[in-house]
Amino acid sequence: MQMAVLEEAFRHTYGYAPTFLARAPGRVNLIGEHTDYNDGLVLPMAIDREAVVVGAPRDDNVVNLFSLHYNEKLSFDLGTIARRQEHHWSHYVLGVADALLRAGHTLKGFDGVLGSDVPIGSGLSSSAAVELATLMAFAAATPSLQLSPLDAARLAQRAENCFVGVQCGLMDQLIAALGRAGHALLIDCRTLAHQPVPLPEGYTVVIIDTAAPRALASSAYNERRAQCEQAARLLGVPALRDVSPEELARRQTELPPLLARRARHVVRENQRVLQAVEALRAGDVAELGALMNQSHDSLRDDYEVSSPALDAAVEIARATDGVLGARMTGAGFGGCAIALAAQACVPALTTNLLAHYPKRTGLTPRLYPCSASDGATWHRLDDRLRQHSLHPC
Repeated sequence: MQMAVLEEAFRHTYGYAPTFLARAPGRVNLIGEHTDYNDGLVLPMAIDREAVVVGAPRDDNVVNLFSLHYNEKLSFDLGTIARRQEHHWSHYVLGVADALLRAGHTLKGFDGVLGSDVPIGSGLSSSAAVELATLMAFAAATPSLQLSPLDAARLAQRAENCFVGVQCGLMDQLIAALGRAGHALLIDCRTLAHQPVPLPEGYTVVIIDTAAPRALASSAYNERRAQCEQAARLLGVPALRDVSPEELARRQTELPPLLARRARHVVRENQRVLQAVEALRAGDVAELGALMNQSHDSLRDDYEVSSPALDAAVEIARATDGVLGARMTGAGFGGCAIALAAQACVPALTTNLLAHYPKRTGLTPRLYPCSASDGATWHRLDDRLRQHSLHPC
């Protein structure tokens, strides 16, 4: 985000200068798709696109927040939080305030302006970025508010589950809170144990927004989740996380063919996440690319959540010199794919996608080369070199 634009919007809206900046990143998942609700492993990274609030504390319980994207101002008292109409951007902000208050925290109000360059509706967790940026704004306005990254992520998830009404897992909020520049984050979705994993220098993750609507993503997500739960019951385990590839190979005849394919994706995808971590730590970028390719093929064939648009983007990317691997990312049936490319080859990848993807799909892709960024922080605008991050667990 351009800070000068936000600061000028604040002055125009409120008639004085902001005193703090709060931010939180979007995210992309490098590998580990549809494993989170199976108590499995994921490897996301925070990206260098973020939601930002510039603001100033108030002496009362009133929150005023102007959204640049929606050109709309939200005003509410912390003592009387209520929902607006359905699917309103304000619910992410109101939900965070509600979750903090229900957790017993005392809050101060603030005046603020919200901006974001995380694409909305592309599967890059723009909602989690707004939630964590809002939480950091409350931290900037309320000196007594002290939260660990895990607590912050859980509160943001509670806002989305209970106030917004989206039953998301914790991955998006956790990576928005815990991201580290130059690193991905290995997350165990059962225990919430996490560890940073260094990313290779000289390579770029290019996000390919297919511009295809994700009309089937919600219903397919619920269906796949139910199928995984049924497969786990038939195998006598709490979740597919508890099945090794070797055990599944021995016992797959105990499952109907459809459930066996679903289980095969999840079980092998968990293994691919661990192999990807090993490859990154060994500096084996070619192996990481191969695992990304395997992940997409499994999502396409065994889990059946890809789409012609996603397949086209992946195939064009893979055919570009310097691209080591490509896969869909997110729930599927539209949304985004990612490609791992040598930095010098990103222009060629861009040229190929812009030339060939529209011919195959009738759509124009949006491309976002990105790097791994830090998680949620805030700082005072008169002290820009000193950042305040969430307190370590």
